[in-house]
Amino acid sequence: MSDNGKKWYVVRAISGQENKISGYIENEIEYAGLNDYLGQVLVPQEKVYQIRNGKKVSKERNYFPGYIMVEADLVGEMIHTIKGVQGVIGFLGEVKGGAPVPLRMSEVNRMLGKVDELSETEEKINIPFIVGETVKVIDGPFNGFNGTIEKVNEEKRKLEVMVKIFGRKTPLELSYMQVEKES
Repeated sequence: MSDNGKKWYVVRAISGQENKISGYIENEIEYAGLNDYLGQVLVPQEKVYQIRNGKKVSKERNYFPGYIMVEADLVGEMIHTIKGVQGVIGFLGEVKGGAPVPLRMSEVNRMLGKVDELSETEEKINIPFIVGETVKVIDGPFNGFNGTIEKVNEEKRKLEVMVKIFGRKTPLELSYMQVEKES
């Protein structure tokens, strides 16, 4: 993994633009003819699923917002080339403005293991519902009824919703996909 003295460094970048900036870094290094000293440029991401308008939508979310991992051998102009890329704030180091500090191998393995783990793990869903919130049932036999969330079961991805049916409050167990937020 660490051939030719390449080590992993953390580059601070403008948050929200990590993917674009990592592309800029690769282009600048190639333009400067320093490809031999660059390994990989990595923006650790995880897939997050959200429910919008009753549909499951997947989205990539940065695991470390504002940070880009770079495997490089920082010789010659490498530091200045990377620091000069638009959107790069600088390297993570012990002292402000000091020399970049490489990540320890244990940190790198944990980070790379986490990235692999994130790509393999079962999909996570952001729970857009909170207890006490009013929701409308959009699927099933109680379609069109409104109710209040009593419990949120994240593991089963179910909600316990209290619905008034014929003047009586009745608890229903519904999946996230069967309800939508009241607008």
